[in-house]
Amino acid sequence: QVQLVESGGGLVQPGGSLRLSCAASGSIYSIMGWYRQAPGKERELVATITRLGNTNYVDSVKGRFTISRDNAKNTVWLQMNSLKPEDTAVYYCNTNSIWGQGTQVTVSS
Repeated sequence: QVQLVESGGGLVQPGGSLRLSCAASGSIYSIMGWYRQAPGKERELVATITRLGNTNYVDSVKGRFTISRDNAKNTVWLQMNSLKPEDTAVYYCNTNSIWGQGTQVTVSS
């Protein structure tokens, strides 16, 4: 079974940027997505990308986040700009009901 490993999280000030990576241990032919879960809240979908590169975003991140993927490298990224405190959460990569371990993003001054 394919495994997903996220990286790139950390502490950043409001207005800053981070780039999350999700590396898959094998080829991914399906939609890949980034989700996030803040303390005390349900996990929510942030962005998705098809194998052909069609993307979709939750309204709260449109214009600030960009999802991309490299099928040859079995990797998907989430470029996050203009970060806000409300973006603080554990971010997870997902495909076909497979989840990574998550990476913490904290936006705070």
